[in-house]
Amino acid sequence: MRRRVLIAGLFHETHTFLTERTSWSAFSVRRGQEFFAARGDGSPLAGVLEIADERGWDLIPTIDARATPSGTVEDSAFEEFWSELRIVAELGLKTNFFDGIYLVLHGAMATETIRDPEREVIRRLRALPGGDLVPIGGVLDLHGNISREFAEATQAFVAYRKNPHTDACEAARDGARLLDRVMLPGRWPVTLHAAPSIVWPPTGVSTQDEPMRVLEELARDIERTHPDIAAVNVFASYSFADTPDTGVSFTAVTFGDPDEARQALQSLCDEATRRREQGNVVPPSLESVLPTVQAEVTRGETSIILVEPSDNIGGGAPGDLTHVFRALAANGINHSAVVINDPAAVSEVRSRPIGWRGSLTFGGRSDPRFDSPVTCEVELLSISDGRFTLEDRHSHLASMCGVQIDMGPCAVVQHAGIRVLLTSRKTPPFDLGQLRSQGIIPEELSVIGVKAAVAHRQAYDPIAKHSHTVNTLGPCTSDLRSLPFEQIRRPIFPLDS
Repeated sequence: MRRRVLIAGLFHETHTFLTERTSWSAFSVRRGQEFFAARGDGSPLAGVLEIADERGWDLIPTIDARATPSGTVEDSAFEEFWSELRIVAELGLKTNFFDGIYLVLHGAMATETIRDPEREVIRRLRALPGGDLVPIGGVLDLHGNISREFAEATQAFVAYRKNPHTDACEAARDGARLLDRVMLPGRWPVTLHAAPSIVWPPTGVSTQDEPMRVLEELARDIERTHPDIAAVNVFASYSFADTPDTGVSFTAVTFGDPDEARQALQSLCDEATRRREQGNVVPPSLESVLPTVQAEVTRGETSIILVEPSDNIGGGAPGDLTHVFRALAANGINHSAVVINDPAAVSEVRSRPIGWRGSLTFGGRSDPRFDSPVTCEVELLSISDGRFTLEDRHSHLASMCGVQIDMGPCAVVQHAGIRVLLTSRKTPPFDLGQLRSQGIIPEELSVIGVKAAVAHRQAYDPIAKHSHTVNTLGPCTSDLRSLPFEQIRRPIFPLDS
């Protein structure tokens, strides 16, 4: 008999230390049959659609809302989402119409008064008549801040296992396969949770490096050696959300002895604690790295990547800081490129003819705590609508947006041999198509400024002769002790000794 599955999505990584508020208008929303347009686009939603077709599910699509990482979400935005989900969920649960619920979630969202919206969604679903009779599963981002209450109220969630998130679609498929198993007659699994009182900056949680590499290997080994444990999830956390549940955590979905799963989770906590210093990665200053970069340029060892995690767009930063541009210009490092999000600057030059030369002010507008605009002479090289298709369908960006990307109206200007791609929508630098679509060939550049922490590596590592991650003043600082945490549980490493 075909199983009927309600599907919904709520996806936002919330930077609570930013002054901005994220309204409902910032979310891209799919409703009803619009869900099925995601088929084949490489996103997590595409993954669950694939398994639904394979297993013969009847999907009941409701609402999928997602926004680029940014500041605290307004309460009203969460209530807009819930009001639409509730209409369908309440009727179907009350009549025992659904066999399961599949949710595409991030795991690190926060609103003005709800610090764990993912848990709140589960709580409200369970509170509806019949809501405690249906298994709930889905997919979560590796950067989730996962609470015990959320975990223990669900049966079939699977997290991404790679950072950069090249496996987001596959993780969604695994979550759908697990939910399909849970919906078969038999005993429900239980989900267990453990957390080792550690929070790591994004610079320390690449799964290609320690400590995440060994934690993911240990998680997979637990799955192989314990057949009753269906999924072990490693959550690196998102450190720029000040919530009681911010920090590294682990969950295990088991059909067997819960004590066996608890012991397995404890082994992960112990390993994370032993390796806690490895994850606390604070890069050197931009100024200290520049002499090395200049020497590499002189030797022709290019392309060189200057990674600026403090303005990490994928981590919620505005993407408009000018520190790297200023350093390149001041040191005469030409044949270089940076990307800066500044819709006002784009608007100013779009009416100009290609080849126009003049003074332009751009960047540094978002927060005077970190930067100020730069004004310099530029030449206008191109304008565009800012749309491009990912070159890599497994790009980290596909986990957020699918393969069709819209940067908004764009312009490319040049100052002293430095090309500046100005965008109207901040777009994480996770795919080389971003530059190439604007006539900038990354392999031909001496230095490329990249506003990211880890997720750019899938795209940029293959073309980089050298890559330097640098510390600059910005909202996504890797020095977590400099952030004014108030709600995070204490004590926690590295905030406390």
